[in-house]
Amino acid sequence: MSDHTYEEVSAMIESSMSRIKYKILVGSGKGGVGKSTFAVNLAYGLMFHGNSVGILDADIHGPSLGKMLGIEGQKNPPSLNELIQPVEKNGIKVISISSFIQNPDDPIAWRGPVKGSVLRQFLGEVEWGELDYLIIDLPPGTGDEAISIAQSVLKINGIIIVTTPQDVALLDARKAVSFANALNVPVIGIVENMSGYTCPKCGEKIDLFKKGGGEKSASELKIDFLGFIPIDINIVNTSDAGEPFVFKYGKTENGKLFMNIVEKVISKI
Repeated sequence: MSDHTYEEVSAMIESSMSRIKYKILVGSGKGGVGKSTFAVNLAYGLMFHGNSVGILDADIHGPSLGKMLGIEGQKNPPSLNELIQPVEKNGIKVISISSFIQNPDDPIAWRGPVKGSVLRQFLGEVEWGELDYLIIDLPPGTGDEAISIAQSVLKINGIIIVTTPQDVALLDARKAVSFANALNVPVIGIVENMSGYTCPKCGEKIDLFKKGGGEKSASELKIDFLGFIPIDINIVNTSDAGEPFVFKYGKTENGKLFMNIVEKVISKI
């Protein structure tokens, strides 16, 4: 826990965030939609466009970025000038609670105020330096962590909502959009993940979880639809191996779909 007062940390957050051009939240109304996978590949996609990028794992109870980025179990470098030094992977700066716990299997049983305090530390007491983009991967839902981030960062450039095509996921995605509106966070758009599957043997396209629900919801809510991401075994395998999909498969058909979404985000920001 930080020894600084709330006011001191607030000043540190303002100073730290002022050195970052664009702050983007990635959220979802529910878990299991591939939000963190998207956040990681968005960060890499932005880096491929020549940007300096950081990514903050705001999921205290279920951090997954360490695994997806291949830095699981890697501790942060020693603090410098009382500031936490992020882990770096391929030039991307990363902060996750997983770097601060001894055993990744141990549960983190913290109440809201403690989680909020830690997230404020991650914003203000980390040496993010000069960045073009900071991607903040929110936990599922619309709880304490999302509120703490939204209220702590004075200028968030927007939030991307990740959903899957099923009705239950879309219902929660629409709630996430309403939540963002209530916090005055601009909605950059909706991404429909796990949208269709192409059989590798026969080439038949199958809509395992339906398709088009995210695009329809975006139209009804009058926000931008950023694109579809199909189910791809290589997305699963690269995430498990700590190698983001676009890093290895960026030139494939599905990799290009990811990069098209990245380009839309850049143009909107």
